[in-house]
Amino acid sequence: MNDLTPARLRELKRDATVRPYDLAAQLGLSEAALVEAELGYGATRIDPTLARLIPAVQKLGEVMALTRNRSCVIEKIGTYNEFHDGEHAAMTLDAEIDMRMFPRHWAHAYAVEAAGADGSRRSVQVFDAAGGAVHKVHLRAGSDLDAWAELVRELALPDQAGMSDFASRTGPEGARMSEGQAETLREEWAKMTDTHQFNTLVRRLKMNRLGAYRVAGTPFAEPLSVEAVPALLERVQAEGQKVMFFVGNMGCIEIHSGPIRTLKPMGPWLNVLDDRFNLHLRADHVAEVWLVDKPTTRGPAISIEAFDEMGTLIFQCFGMRSDRGGDPDAWARLTRSLPAAGEA
Repeated sequence: MNDLTPARLRELKRDATVRPYDLAAQLGLSEAALVEAELGYGATRIDPTLARLIPAVQKLGEVMALTRNRSCVIEKIGTYNEFHDGEHAAMTLDAEIDMRMFPRHWAHAYAVEAAGADGSRRSVQVFDAAGGAVHKVHLRAGSDLDAWAELVRELALPDQAGMSDFASRTGPEGARMSEGQAETLREEWAKMTDTHQFNTLVRRLKMNRLGAYRVAGTPFAEPLSVEAVPALLERVQAEGQKVMFFVGNMGCIEIHSGPIRTLKPMGPWLNVLDDRFNLHLRADHVAEVWLVDKPTTRGPAISIEAFDEMGTLIFQCFGMRSDRGGDPDAWARLTRSLPAAGEA
């Protein structure tokens, strides 16, 4: 599509009635390419290195943190606190903005300023090597604009011209199973003392998360009906349960810890519209739901996990621990009450 010059892309963005994510898909481009069309017109290419970027974002004060995958968007309002860097994984640990970040996927980043109906809109937008969105930070009315100016000035990269050569996007992995390792998987699963041991276990057995659930079966992983997803949100809200809701992609996982107060279904979307927490979930993308039970030294870690038709994880939901205000027994009862696979 040679006619899609930066000028033409800017024009299409101005006239678009859909979000940039959807416009990019319609045009067969990466979302980052739409941002790069604005270089010199409000967008600045900045350093995506976490050790520089996240401390600069923290100085902005209160912002909105957004992480998404194809089927789910999570938005949390707060401040980026307690940043811990790492070569393979980094994190922010805050009651509101709680994230796990994987640096190798933070390939492109931009500071974006655009005119809006209510004034200038400012954001930091991070993308992977293929130009897919990893994480976004949206400034709010009370954000520190001096810190924003400093972020743009200090993190701007020398190259502010030319479009990036984005990598080709790899397809979804799907469920990777190793039926011959079923007995070993179940034996090792039963011996786990921490949920983080699960990823190491399935990698060693040449499987992935969904593949392991299918192989392990009851009592470790039980398939539920896709109707378990709206039922989960409704019952968490009705019972006032405190949960940990994980939404992410390969580069970033964002976590909501606490209750769900306001549910607003709209078409295929299941929406949580709380004061400082929003969730937008495409229920029609859910193809598999699993009730998963992993042993830990603190007791069982029970989760509800949803996957799309390509085997990609959409979300995970855990009950909060009792030392953080949760009720593990009530959470266990709630999860067992959800409709099983095959139930109407």
